[in-house]
Amino acid sequence: MPKHIALPPPFSSEPFRVSAALSADVGAGRLRGGDLDRPFRGVRHPLGIPAAPFQLYAPLLRSGDRFSHVTAASLWDAPLPKSVAEQLHVMAGSGLTRVRGRGVHGHDGAAGKTARRRGVPCSDPAATFLELATILDLDDLVAVGDHFVLTPHVLDPLEERPFLTLAALRDAAHSASGRGVRRARRAAELVREGAESRPETLLRLLIYRGGLSEPTCGAAVADARGRHIGWFDLVWPELLTIVEYDGDQHRTSTSQYERDITRFDRAIEAGFCVIRVRSRGLLITPEHTLDRIRRALESSPAAPKRR
Repeated sequence: MPKHIALPPPFSSEPFRVSAALSADVGAGRLRGGDLDRPFRGVRHPLGIPAAPFQLYAPLLRSGDRFSHVTAASLWDAPLPKSVAEQLHVMAGSGLTRVRGRGVHGHDGAAGKTARRRGVPCSDPAATFLELATILDLDDLVAVGDHFVLTPHVLDPLEERPFLTLAALRDAAHSASGRGVRRARRAAELVREGAESRPETLLRLLIYRGGLSEPTCGAAVADARGRHIGWFDLVWPELLTIVEYDGDQHRTSTSQYERDITRFDRAIEAGFCVIRVRSRGLLITPEHTLDRIRRALESSPAAPKRR
């Protein structure tokens, strides 16, 4: 097997445009080498170097273009359904034609602002939310909104959160026009601060549609002596009721699972009813889950007594 001539940096370590390599005196024959992938026309990528779809397309962005829709949402780490998470969306810059090509969803009419995320231009959170209103269903759009307005309990010192305030999100939705605006406005009214995952959002929406009183999202719970017990997904403090979505921490992190068990035990000792919901209870048997929560709220010692 012939040995390939080493590519000069940066072509050896990241996706690059063929024209850029030719301008740097990399021969056309070398660019046909079997160690180079061809993810898009006019782009080469060294095999064995990990790269996300947006990184593979980035060399083709023109001045003014930006990543949009679900690609922008992924860059903002927003939760997305698997059915669309891998799509690649590009918004053409003002005055530019819509991009076309295999595996690319091109858009024009670049409303909204552009931000930079992970070294590439993309729609800012408000524009991303409005763009997604043309693609996602209502609940998934609310989950993205919850992510944008969230201030996590554990902050990344290198990242400013929230990405967007709740007031700014609602202002953007109500001042927008065009496709998806009705869904955007409806979703914006359902967005809440404090939800840290898509399942938490979906669980909250299940409770809302079940006609139950609205819980506080991401609430701190303390015992009768004021000692902090922990943060919980959905809390009715006055009714001493907690609903917690159980993810895969029991399978992926023993230490996290043990901390959660201690947290639940302390909440129960403090007089709270703790209802834990798994994915089956959210996606397969939601009515059973809703009934469990309803009975807990109605049986709370602090619940209004029926006459």
